[in-house]
Amino acid sequence: MQFLPESRLSMAVYLINMDGATDRLAAMERKAGHADLDFQRVPGVEGRKLTFPTPDFSEKSYRLLHGRRTTPAEIGCYLSHVECARQFLASDADIALILEDDVSFEPDFLETVDLASCHRNDWDVLRLTTVNDGKKFAFRQLKSGRSLAIALTREKGAGAYIVNRKAATWIVERLLPMKLAYDIAFDLEYLDGLRAAFVHPLVASQRSEHPTQIQANIKEYKLSRWRYLTVLPYRTYLEVTRFVARGITLMRHKLKSAR
Repeated sequence: MQFLPESRLSMAVYLINMDGATDRLAAMERKAGHADLDFQRVPGVEGRKLTFPTPDFSEKSYRLLHGRRTTPAEIGCYLSHVECARQFLASDADIALILEDDVSFEPDFLETVDLASCHRNDWDVLRLTTVNDGKKFAFRQLKSGRSLAIALTREKGAGAYIVNRKAATWIVERLLPMKLAYDIAFDLEYLDGLRAAFVHPLVASQRSEHPTQIQANIKEYKLSRWRYLTVLPYRTYLEVTRFVARGITLMRHKLKSAR
């Protein structure tokens, strides 16, 4: 557990790492050491070893909303993140940093996380990585040119993010059973009244020398194009509601700072 001196919060750090992925673990131990992070390893759920059907996964919803057949690696990834949230809720920590094992950190990573945590009333989920390059709209300045910001469009990737206890409870109670890939599902916090923010520019990345363990051979699991008759309207609904909900939040921040 980390103690953050500026925000005076305790932060649990969880690293998702598959059994046998010793090269990834060694790389993360090295990178975390340079970033002064002390993590707890959470063994990744091996999706191919799960017995289906399982109450934690809705095959029907996954096909209708995501347009894929059962994808064992994505299911394992999803349930691994849920397990991190569960472990956090069972701990005494104030917030939790959840990491996948392909993350790299900027030199000011921990300092920036601490400063962002001083403004914890602005967010329930603090996102530190993304694999998209959508525009981020700053609403609160931190230090070293970084700020808290809001994205109005979809941002995928869940390599590094922080949750408070409200968000962790949402993950455990509202994001099961699984209906979407995890990075899509947890980008929908606004549907349940939670707040998400980015640190911008990012203080971590998912650039890694290790190939993805989740997206490999993903095309094999896609369904026929006609299935997108249900996927596309749902995705359109999400894009519109996301833009509106986060746009309102951004406007409120701007009006507050202008007073």
